[in-house]
Amino acid sequence: MCEAVLLDLKHGCGPACLGAAPPEEPHVFLLLGTRSPEDFTGSSGAFQSACGGSVHVLDSGSTAESLYRLKQTVDRLQLSSIRVLTTPQGRDVLLLYQHLLFTAVYTFDYVTCSSCTSPAHIDSPGGGGGGGVEEEVQEEVSVFVQQLPALKGEIRVLKSTLIPDCFGHGFTTRRGGVSSIPPLSSLNLFSSSRRRDPVAVVTENRRRLAVHAGFHPRPLRLVKVNHGSDVWVVGSSEPESYDAMVTDQPGVVLAAPGADCMPVLFADPVSKVIGAAHAGWRGTLMGVAAATVDAMVKGFGCRVSDIVVAVGPSVGACCYTMERETALGFQRVHPDCVTNPESARPHVDIRLANRLIKISSCWEGGRNEQFRCRR
Repeated sequence: MCEAVLLDLKHGCGPACLGAAPPEEPHVFLLLGTRSPEDFTGSSGAFQSACGGSVHVLDSGSTAESLYRLKQTVDRLQLSSIRVLTTPQGRDVLLLYQHLLFTAVYTFDYVTCSSCTSPAHIDSPGGGGGGGVEEEVQEEVSVFVQQLPALKGEIRVLKSTLIPDCFGHGFTTRRGGVSSIPPLSSLNLFSSSRRRDPVAVVTENRRRLAVHAGFHPRPLRLVKVNHGSDVWVVGSSEPESYDAMVTDQPGVVLAAPGADCMPVLFADPVSKVIGAAHAGWRGTLMGVAAATVDAMVKGFGCRVSDIVVAVGPSVGACCYTMERETALGFQRVHPDCVTNPESARPHVDIRLANRLIKISSCWEGGRNEQFRCRR
């Protein structure tokens, strides 16, 4: 099994610990803190001999920075398993950093060394146990990620001329965040235990966006995607997952993810109600956008004719293909939604499909009101 091994010299381990649990692959990392290998053996050669391979020295100014450099190297090596050789006290501290700087993609195996003892003085946050350590770890990690350089330029937010000025809104691009994982780089705003982008990095991206756009990050709410048509009315009991939200609460910020899928924004300037939806191909066929409008009408008494909808950036028909059987579902919405239906993988225009489904749904049941929907 290919794995990385972290030897926690900072909290009391020494090179002999590697002999008790020899690495199967030569990816060994030394967490030094303010210490050095010479503090233990007088010669760094002992570490090279014990490891039998390359040694990565993590001697950055803070534990947060050191462990983030470990994460970046592990990502570059395409590793996910990390064995940590540490003391009991070191394990308790490192678990706090793990929660903030790693995700469930990584497997940590903590091996505590009974022959090692924590030094009388260690440069850990708080210098002891209890809630103070947790708070100081959070502060240290927060300060560190705030110092990371923005990637891909400055934050850029696209706006729609349809949304009234009384609502702050926008569609973010990839620019200006600190996420370094290639598929998510750089302004990733959604945490996922199935990805390598950690909580601390996503939280920092949200903070930077909030500063740029002029809102407080705390009331930011993001949909919990289930690729369906469930809508949560903010303030009611929150379901485990949903693809759209609506609210009339002032100061609340709603957000939905987009890439291939579409972020869709809804605004009623008369009733002062807003909504945000995530429309992938499944949600599109299930009518998530129409369901969002329906929730605004039923939950807040909105008139369909007052609701403005802006469809955000997403994959175009030129590049979006799917299996023919699935594409036929879009052809039933309208023939123009599938440009080459005879192909084994037809091109599908889910942007057009969303517009058409929203209009037709809002005209059902005699509600023959104008519905303003634009790309």
